[in-house]
Parts: sequence; structure tokens; C-alpha cells
Amino acid sequence: SSLDDPELPGSVPQATDQDKIVNQEEDAMARRVEMLDVCGLSCPGPIVQVAKAIEDLAAGDVLDVVATDPGFARDIRNWAENTGNTLVTQAEGKGRFTAQIQKGMTGPGESMVRESTHAAKTGDGAKEKTMIVFDGDLDKAIASFIIATGAAAMGNKVNMFFTFWGLSILRKRPIPRVKKDFMGTMFGRMLPKGSKKLGLSKFNFAGAGSKMIRSVMKKKGISSLEELIREAMEMGVEMTACQMTMDVMGLQAEELLDGVRIGGVATMLNDSDHSNMNLFI
Repeated sequence: SSLDDPELPGSVPQATDQDKIVNQEEDAMARRVEMLDVCGLSCPGPIVQVAKAIEDLAAGDVLDVVATDPGFARDIRNWAENTGNTLVTQAEGKGRFTAQIQKGMTGPGESMVRESTHAAKTGDGAKEKTMIVFDGDLDKAIASFIIATGAAAMGNKVNMFFTFWGLSILRKRPIPRVKKDFMGTMFGRMLPKGSKKLGLSKFNFAGAGSKMIRSVMKKKGISSLEELIREAMEMGVEMTACQMTMDVMGLQAEELLDGVRIGGVATMLNDSDHSNMNLFI
């Protein structure tokens, strides 16, 4: 038509291949590229740090990541797919794993989106996880918070419901002075006084096992339980202490970590109904 003919008055100029190349180069130059070194960190550290770094980027920006954790290669693919981001490149060499991630999903006919395509397919509850933390052993507490922080890093709303022996994980140190009856005082003395006093479920050896596993975790670049708890709170993981268990054991809200909410079975069941994964630990 006359509108497409560049020689005729009133025509609309058509973009040439060279123009398209220039535009693509300008778009690439406009993208912010950030570097993230997570070498030395073990799961869930690398993924947690990637999630935090991506949060500060704009759609289309790129994050270059280097890691030494062997599990990172598979984890970053699953993380990108689940969170609605694009894994542009991935490589491995000399004990290092690199990945380039673009914030948002891009592809033919697609606009950049922040929501996971997986979540869109599976519908309501696809991005919510709930776990009941019943046990108060150190190893099980560590596992609980590794799952919690990992799920939060993948864009999930995470609910943790602490009941019975699991409440020991949430006790403050030092424990504040609160008025209790005789049974409450006895329970308070018998229960572990916070996360640093938890024993292992096996091979505890009067506390020696706990010290050994903490030492190994530190050498391997694995976050301590206390660091995982702090990380979970910063990532918005909701922690609920069972009111009934608190009544039975004589625990009071003042004895628990700041930010822990108090609730009952209805709170747990409501969280569970909205979740697509429920764990009992």
C-alpha cells in the first residue's frame, strides 16, 4: 500500500533488519547486570541469596551467579522455572557452577511476568506450603527450616505450626523471668532452653553429637539453625506456636522469639487447606 512505500508522501517508515539489531543492542545495554558470588555456601544458601538478589532487580535485568555447591546446577533450573524467571545460560567447570538468570519470563509472544507459569497452571494454593513441627530434635529442626527457607526463596508463602516438643525451638535465650505455677516451672526446667540446647534424634551422646554436627555444618558453609530461623523470619515465613501446647507445658508468649504468632488447630487447618503441600516433622 502507499502507506508502506517509503518513496510516497505520508508513508510509514518500516524498520529494517539493521534497525532491529540496533534496537536489540540498545535493549541489552539498558539491562542491568549484577554479579552474585555464593561460593562456599551449601543448600539452601545459594538459592536464598539468588532470590534476594533477584528481588532488587527490574524485569529484564540479569543476574550472573557463581557457586560451588554441586546441587546448585539442578536447583537453579527448578528455581527459575518455579519462580517465573529465565535461566539464560548455565555452565560447569573446575568445581564451579555458573548461571545467568534474567528476571521475568521472555519468549515468543510473551511479555515479562513475575508470577510463575507453574503456579498459574496449578491454581490456588500452588504457592503455599504448611508444615507441622512436632519434634524438638536439632536435626529435624534444621531440616524443617531448610525446607521453609527454600520454599520461601521459590516464592511460596510458608506456614510453620510448632506444637509439643517443637516449641523448644522457639524459646528465647536468655529466657525471660515470668510467673508460673509448679508444673509450668518444672516443664520449663526440663525442656531445652532454646535452639542452641537441642539434641540430635540419634547419636546425641549427651550433647556431643549436636556439637559435632554444628561444627561440620560450619565447615561446609551450611547455615546454623539460628541463622536459618533468622533467615526464615526475614523472608516472611509465618511461625505459629500452638496455644494448647503452651498451656500444657506452662509456656508463655514472652518466652518465645519475637514475631511468633499464637494460634490453635483452626489456624493450622486453615493454613493447610490453602496449601498444596503439608509436612509433619
